[in-house]
Amino acid sequence: MARGVPPEIEAWFERRGWQVRRHQTEMLAASDAGQHALLVADTGAGKTLAGFLPTLAAFAPSRLAGAEPPEGLHTLYVSPLKALAHDVQRNLITPIEEMGLAVRVETRSGDTPADRKKRQRSRPPHVLLTTPESLSLLLSFPDSLELFAGLKRIVIDEVHAFAAGKRGDLLALAMSRLQAIAPGLQRAALSATLANPEAFREWLAPWGDIDGTQLVEGEPGAPAEVEILLPVEERVPWGGHAATWAIPQIYEEIKRNRTTLVFTNTRFLAEYIFQNLWTVNEDNLAIGVHHGSLSKEARRKVEGAMARGELRALVATASLDLGVDWGDIDLVVQMGAPKGSSRLLQRIGRANHRLDQPSRALLVPGNRFEFLEATAAKEAVDQGQRDGEDLRPGGLDVLAQHVMACACAAPFHEDTLLAEIRSTLAYAWVDGTVWQRVLGFVENGGYALKAYDKFKRIVRGQDGTWRLTHPEQAARHRMNAGIIVDTEMLEVRISAGGNRGGRSLGKIEERFAATLSPGDTFQFAGMSLEVVKLQDMEVLVRAARTSAMIPSYGGARMPLTTHLADRVREMLVDRAGWARFPDDVREWLEVQDWRSRMPGPGNLLVESFPHGKRYYTCYFTFIGWNANQSLGMLITKRMEDRGLMPGGFVANDYSLAVWGLKPVVDPAPLLSPDILTDEFIDWVQSSHLLRRAFREVAVIGGLVERQHPGKRKTGKQVTFSTDLIYDVLRKYEPEHVLLEAAWADARTRMTDVGRLADLLDTAQKELVHVELDRVSPLAVPVMVMIGREATPAGAADDALLLEAESLAAAAMQVEGLPEV
Repeated sequence: MARGVPPEIEAWFERRGWQVRRHQTEMLAASDAGQHALLVADTGAGKTLAGFLPTLAAFAPSRLAGAEPPEGLHTLYVSPLKALAHDVQRNLITPIEEMGLAVRVETRSGDTPADRKKRQRSRPPHVLLTTPESLSLLLSFPDSLELFAGLKRIVIDEVHAFAAGKRGDLLALAMSRLQAIAPGLQRAALSATLANPEAFREWLAPWGDIDGTQLVEGEPGAPAEVEILLPVEERVPWGGHAATWAIPQIYEEIKRNRTTLVFTNTRFLAEYIFQNLWTVNEDNLAIGVHHGSLSKEARRKVEGAMARGELRALVATASLDLGVDWGDIDLVVQMGAPKGSSRLLQRIGRANHRLDQPSRALLVPGNRFEFLEATAAKEAVDQGQRDGEDLRPGGLDVLAQHVMACACAAPFHEDTLLAEIRSTLAYAWVDGTVWQRVLGFVENGGYALKAYDKFKRIVRGQDGTWRLTHPEQAARHRMNAGIIVDTEMLEVRISAGGNRGGRSLGKIEERFAATLSPGDTFQFAGMSLEVVKLQDMEVLVRAARTSAMIPSYGGARMPLTTHLADRVREMLVDRAGWARFPDDVREWLEVQDWRSRMPGPGNLLVESFPHGKRYYTCYFTFIGWNANQSLGMLITKRMEDRGLMPGGFVANDYSLAVWGLKPVVDPAPLLSPDILTDEFIDWVQSSHLLRRAFREVAVIGGLVERQHPGKRKTGKQVTFSTDLIYDVLRKYEPEHVLLEAAWADARTRMTDVGRLADLLDTAQKELVHVELDRVSPLAVPVMVMIGREATPAGAADDALLLEAESLAAAAMQVEGLPEV
């Protein structure tokens, strides 16, 4: 029964000059009615406070009516980022203290000291802020049954960042476990950027209890003010993604505003843009850099400085685009393409972070296609349209990890645990056959591996319950559990003399470290560093005057959403709409239209033309980099089979360029749908993709350990182990549960086969092939990518750009238009 907002909380709002918003009272009412709730509200609407309002109300003296405050763990708050948990703790403690509530709030993540973690289990706070991985580890302890027995609520922030991936699978399984331990547990989830709230409501609800999960929609906020930055004197570049042309203009914006947050899409670009900004920083403004590979101390230092208003600008990656509440940010800058309207909206919301004031954002395209993408994203934001990933079935590797965590906590009955698991949307599909395969894998590694004692982890007792084969299995599980499988990282430490390393600056990937020798210099954590020594898993460094390299990272690229891709294609055929574009972009499209065709919705444009001594074919796919990479591999394989002598390919999000020594007269046979049933399977099985996917699922599923007590395996050792096992399973047990999980990953995440299949379907219906005598304007952005690593900087670009410019000039003369 709804009882209204406690007077203590209402009084606190009044002292702040605020009013309790409708969606906040609805979240409290849903909790009072015993319902789960999904809140979808704009950034700055007080979502976090709305999620915690039922918790604060439970501790309000007026509701306690003289009784003692609840003891033990009352509420779990799960966030996707450590930084977000610490930010929430900082912003939650103030209202708790000002309301006079007896609520203890603490965080728990991989950065939390071991002694505090141990104390939290024996004397837990009332509110624990954590991540899915840390929650899963908590559930692996025998005392978790007692720790969570009195749990009343779980609040999931930024639910869109979880639900469509493996971290969401782990969280869904953890919720099913918590619901079994504490049947009265209430679930709440928060987000500002859901394109399909009903799907996420179904994900949040216990399976079959969708009616008991209320959708709460927030009040609309002030519309964002989004602008696209354009060169003052130069043209929008043909190619490239760094957008360094804009550095002087961005620096002027930083000087004009009190605080600016500059987002990049990769860690490499964060360091690179920071370095470029520092080069022009004649006023010595306080500018920082933040990304996930920096040390905990470095990140906390920057976050604290930002919260205190000590920085004029901060260059960051996705490590800060979720929910961090810095209300004094005046401007958000997005370097390069945003890749999705929801992601852009999330980042824009970091500015002002207030519902009644518009957030200001500046989009900085790196090239002409990115200008179109930025325009599409801006218009989607203006129209309130969202996008995002579709939900998918849960991964079997994550399920295996959860089964092991449950076994570490206590013996379990398989039927009981299966019922828990099937109570989630992600795993409702698991039947008895699949369940027995997963249990068999956790028990002994599967048929092909069960002869080896090292893979025996659980055993069924005479009472029918499953338990650990040895208590040490629990420690091994906790050392290796987790969902994020990064490339092996080496610690970067300031040299303290001799073989000693001092303060940690963060981590770089092993493959980059392997290219370094003493005396080499590189840029990291915003500093120029010289390598002193490489030892064990550390790189000892000292300050350097010059810097030659920036570490690159092998993380997954942000995918271009289908929603934005469709919008860009619509722009390309909306000739009347070109008038709103800058002259150079408009003329670029006009010359393409005059010289060739425009790729539009519902068709696949393919262009063929000679260049140098090769024959090129450009496919305008708009299906994202991953899918284009897959298509490039498949097409070159078919070209080889047909004697067309392929030489290679390059791809971006929008197009794919393939070259060879013979021309492609008819591209249709290269794009027939059977390519996904014939060449695709052969290619994935023989390529590194399936091996890489298997490495990840083997680590997540617990088959291969990254750490042993007292030592840690190198990336090469892990790869060697997984490759050996992979070869054994392919030969002796091709139906192994982890091979199935690897296939699922390779098909969806690594190759984006769903979008690829849609493209091939389009090619069958409407393939438009245009044969040209030279490169088309629309092909230049992908063509200039050829040879970047193999030729001197600019050498590959110049010839193509000169040719494109001459083509544009000829077109303008034919049409009587001014030259580009």
